[in-house]
Amino acid sequence: MRIVGRVPQQSLIRTAFDAASTAAGVVAGLNLTGVRAVVTGATSGLGRETARALASVGADVTLAVRNIALGASVTNDIAASTGNRAVRAAHLELADLATVTRFTDGWDGPLHLLINNAGVMRPTLGRTPQGWELQFATNHLGHFALALGLHDALAAGANQRGAARIVAVTSGAHMYSPVVFDDIHFTRRAYDPQLAYGQSKTANSLFAVEATRRWAADGIVANAVNPGGVSTGLQRDFTQDMRDHLDRLEAAGVFAYKTIGQGAATTLVAATAPEFAHNGGHYLDDGKEAATVPDDVDLAGNSHAVKRWARDGTAARQLWELSLDLVRQP
Repeated sequence: MRIVGRVPQQSLIRTAFDAASTAAGVVAGLNLTGVRAVVTGATSGLGRETARALASVGADVTLAVRNIALGASVTNDIAASTGNRAVRAAHLELADLATVTRFTDGWDGPLHLLINNAGVMRPTLGRTPQGWELQFATNHLGHFALALGLHDALAAGANQRGAARIVAVTSGAHMYSPVVFDDIHFTRRAYDPQLAYGQSKTANSLFAVEATRRWAADGIVANAVNPGGVSTGLQRDFTQDMRDHLDRLEAAGVFAYKTIGQGAATTLVAATAPEFAHNGGHYLDDGKEAATVPDDVDLAGNSHAVKRWARDGTAARQLWELSLDLVRQP
């Protein structure tokens, strides 16, 4: 594939941060005392670093985790390293909507930051009990249900402090696939883990677009962030072919590996930078808003951009309505 024509000049939101910035550097000098945050997938990798950075500047942080014992251990570590005791763990399994409901029903009071960080990347087809493809169910539908259930808490947080933010962690892999509405769950087409993961990451970006459109009047904005190439537990189940594919992309200069701290930096930009306090529906990369490129471009040469299909308003509305129908099924 190739770029067709010229990409029009775009006015993009810039910040003081870039690819070399770290999570600690982004929050340096901030005081988030009184800010309540939820971080999903916070027992390792980017989520853990995000939670640590927020706690280091005074935020009240809830780690939403699958493994509650591990979550308690990480909570203790973050509290000890930051001196902030307002850190706790709560059980959440995004692929199990019953646990999402228990989490949201159990939430009390306002919420100011919802960091939808958790994700899975599976080399083989997995399904939930409802028959949903597991990557889409975990990466998108679980987070969608979580945000929906926490809407009133976020609105209360916005009323209290002037704004509430949702951060959806996406990926450059969104370039591999739009949301394929006529076969989201791979019931008719052959399963391809790369396409399935890419579809779920496109869904994360579309969620940010539509959540902002629907909820900005409530003081809630959502932005999608691409952390870049980071070696985390997300790759633990990779096949050798998948590892070889990443090696080829790295060798071709499509991406360069970041540290965990650098990978979490853009999440913290979306969560705390004043430029995004009231601006939503954007896709951030390397600490700033990324340019939008046509759908027929390759990832190579465009790894710091976002495809139009991941920011398309019509697709975002369609995905929202479909997601509502799915998560509200008895």
